[in-house]
Amino acid sequence: MPLIAAAELTRFVEAILKAGGAPPHKASIAAASLVGSNLRGVDSHGVLLVPRYIDKLRSGEIDPGADGRVLSESGACMLFDGENGIGQWISEQCCGHAIRLAQSNGLGMVVARNSNHFGAAAWWAQKIRDSGAGPCPALSASGAMTDGTSGAAGSMIGIVFCNASPLVPPWQGKQGRIGTNPICMAVPGPWLLDMATTTVAANRIFKAVINGQEEIPAGWALDSDGVPTTSASAAAKGLLMPLGGYKGSGLGMMVEILCAVLAGSAMANEVGGIRVAGRPSRTSQTFLAIDIARFMPVAEFTARMEKLVGIMKSTPAAQGYSEVLVAGDPEWRTEAERLRHGIPVDEGNWKELCETAAQLGVTEVPAGT
Repeated sequence: MPLIAAAELTRFVEAILKAGGAPPHKASIAAASLVGSNLRGVDSHGVLLVPRYIDKLRSGEIDPGADGRVLSESGACMLFDGENGIGQWISEQCCGHAIRLAQSNGLGMVVARNSNHFGAAAWWAQKIRDSGAGPCPALSASGAMTDGTSGAAGSMIGIVFCNASPLVPPWQGKQGRIGTNPICMAVPGPWLLDMATTTVAANRIFKAVINGQEEIPAGWALDSDGVPTTSASAAAKGLLMPLGGYKGSGLGMMVEILCAVLAGSAMANEVGGIRVAGRPSRTSQTFLAIDIARFMPVAEFTARMEKLVGIMKSTPAAQGYSEVLVAGDPEWRTEAERLRHGIPVDEGNWKELCETAAQLGVTEVPAGT
């Protein structure tokens, strides 16, 4: 398994995306977001997706030239049409609009339709959070301290939702109707929630298959008949398990409403995806920015967050555990480790990435350790 420095991996991915037809500025944003996921240990939303992006670009199912446009703006609210453009470029614009609206109104909410896969939601929630933050050399781009502890600066609360390919059945069903439909919230201070409304993200199952892993943990997935399975290949052809049964199903529908229904875009099994050939994804995303200073000074909010997290972490650890963790802790620690030593890329994913590069004439492959 090669270990690749983050900067080298980013340059490699950017070169592949440019060779696949993405304009340089869009390739740069997409590459940064994908490698950012790998840095945090969220490999399911990282560079393993690049070949799928290239498939969509080369088939014309993602339009690399589309910039999107504002359909309506009223007070703190905006509706944005992504026009089937690259998801990261659409999201970059929507975050900027949400921040601008929040600066003017205290809140800013942008709903995008006709978008595409945008990587991990955390990248965009952190971008909103970090708006207005001054320079802080001790922090990495995504808010991790070099010692592996969190130290996120910023001036806003960022909340991001997205709908996705219909790989999840409604509770008690056996056909996919909605997606993993993530919920993400980033705040100044040592806490960052980024979660699917399924037990795991779909790409964790596809990653297992690509890398020859035969078994997955129980509770991750259902086979095509809606029966729980631990077979990676059966899961890849089947369905994802809603998080917490009917509760996860309800949360997934909540996200579908806040994205697709509100956007007037594709809903449920109308949505495509990066692994659905022959049609655009028509994904919807929602970006919410909250200006903390409208409620209290940002420093006070951050101190209160640190106090709250401290209360959680002061809880005695249960048997079998050495400490209490909160949302964001594992990812910040992984990022610090990978910034120091490089990003591990599984052999199957690395082979596929290099093959995609070769097909596009990209020959400068980073050397792993």
